[in-house]
Amino acid sequence: MRILHCLRAPVGGLFRHVLDLAEEQANRGHDVGILSGNTAEDRLTAGRFAALAPKLTLGISRIPMKRMPGLGDFAAVHAAFRHAGSLDLDVVHGHGAKGGAYARLACYGLSVTGRDVKSFYTPHGGSLNFKPGTLESRVFLSVERSLDAMTTGLIFESQYAADKYAAHVGTQGAPRRVIPNGLGSRDFERAAALPNATDVLFIGELRQIKGVDILLKAIAKLKPSRAVTATIVGSGPDSEALRSLASSLGLDDIVHFAGAMPAREAFKLGRVMVVPSLAESFPYVVLEASAAGLPLIATNVGGIPEIVAGTDTGLIEPGSVDALAIALTDTLGDLDAAAERASRVRAKVEQTFTVAAMTDAVLDFYEEASFRRTRLPLRIPKLLGQRG
Repeated sequence: MRILHCLRAPVGGLFRHVLDLAEEQANRGHDVGILSGNTAEDRLTAGRFAALAPKLTLGISRIPMKRMPGLGDFAAVHAAFRHAGSLDLDVVHGHGAKGGAYARLACYGLSVTGRDVKSFYTPHGGSLNFKPGTLESRVFLSVERSLDAMTTGLIFESQYAADKYAAHVGTQGAPRRVIPNGLGSRDFERAAALPNATDVLFIGELRQIKGVDILLKAIAKLKPSRAVTATIVGSGPDSEALRSLASSLGLDDIVHFAGAMPAREAFKLGRVMVVPSLAESFPYVVLEASAAGLPLIATNVGGIPEIVAGTDTGLIEPGSVDALAIALTDTLGDLDAAAERASRVRAKVEQTFTVAAMTDAVLDFYEEASFRRTRLPLRIPKLLGQRG
């Protein structure tokens, strides 16, 4: 097959998913390309693209894609349509709210010209993460309902995401499949903490939804009785605000902001992985840290319960400083017991969540899902530069 993956922001777990899936599809002889936004990235993005580029026969292209809706979307949709049209594609697979919108609109435009290109969409949280009732949530969910008619198949990384989509967008429409994220064999190399590793480690995008502020407040709450040291790895729009919060809480001596770096490199910087997220879909960082053997403190959100299901690793209430402070005290107070729990989660992940299984399921779904032609308002073809 000739497959194009479309995403807005080449950062975080969504980016990891696209890279792994695209590489494995290419390894199996498919012609694969990536269309990505160029307005959001971290310092690791270019290196990751460069490492994968030799395997992608359809190349890597970057166009402006902004996170929130705006006039720039018209130009971005048209650019995606023109790019997809130049590649003689079988499948366009959109990832995230914006990537999914551009992918499906491009496929619809191609169908108007008589081409049969299948459109698949993986939300990765995306529009489902906006607070219900807000303007952003109403706008994005309205778009999701409209675009469902242009979708060949929906892919969810967790049952949680599938259920949330059904509740907010609907149960009818495109065929859907739950296909969990997966890891490669190199991910299961155990991480050895450095001698100067901090007590805890956070890895992720520095924005409000990731709950880093809750972690900082929990560390401050414990400081009078125990100085819990922490390394914060990542970058993002709330980076400066979080640094300021750490300073205002008097944590500059025990909390270190390390910037963005590969997860495997970061794992050696802390002894316990903390994932204090307020919302998630199916976070790679939980899979990766578990595969590396790190003890885990995580919130009971999104697909995280599906990762630890069947093990004795408990989850905590999201947004609770007190719950996180208690979990830090208990886990750091008995690291041997925490390591034993981590080994059981690692075994579960190794048995269940692999790149090979993920790719098998995605390719099978590409083949099985039926292409659905639809009639849409005339303004859609005009937006794509076609005659109505």
